[in-house]
Amino acid sequence: MHKLMIIEDDTGIAKAIKEQAELWDMEVHIAENFKNITAEFAQIQPHIVLLDISLPFFNGYHWCAEIRKISKVPIIFISSAADNMNIVMAVNMGADDFIAKPFDQSVLIAKLQALLRRTYDFAGAVPLLEHKGAILDMGENTLMFNGEKIPLTKNEYKILLTLMQSKGKVVSRERLMEKLWESDSFVDENTLTVNVNRLRKKLESAGLSGFISTKFGVGYLIGSEEL
Repeated sequence: MHKLMIIEDDTGIAKAIKEQAELWDMEVHIAENFKNITAEFAQIQPHIVLLDISLPFFNGYHWCAEIRKISKVPIIFISSAADNMNIVMAVNMGADDFIAKPFDQSVLIAKLQALLRRTYDFAGAVPLLEHKGAILDMGENTLMFNGEKIPLTKNEYKILLTLMQSKGKVVSRERLMEKLWESDSFVDENTLTVNVNRLRKKLESAGLSGFISTKFGVGYLIGSEEL
């Protein structure tokens, strides 16, 4: 079942699209957090997005550009501002199509289905992991936060990936070492400590203080208070 994310502040239009799309076996999510669409996007991981231009806080062009930093998911703009300038702007920001309001629901569904077929006949969705607004792109091996890309070393990426895949659970130092070096051979634990400390400093400098918590003598975790 394909997941559709509707980023539209007119609840009447959003609900009407949702009802119609669900008749065609789509799983539909209507955006709620207009201050941080990218975090909500990462949590939902939709296969396709419908996006209005006029939105609270930031417009659709802004969020289209932000989504494009972390995903190649198909995006269709829906707007009554369907003049040539807005259509060109939408396409230049990374949109795949533009549908003018008011539109026929059957035409919208046909365009959604066609774009889904063209996209996912060739490639699946790239998985994303999200916590506190930070988005780990498992396709690009990068971390995004507040629209900025945080560079990660190979080891830092492996540590974050392992911890975020087990969000809310303590990951033992032994498991992290196995993931880092993919070997049962002896590795100095101090090397893991150095890697985690460097990663923490990098996250803190990007505004992600306390992102990784510690359970002393056991391991590390994401998604809980430090123990």
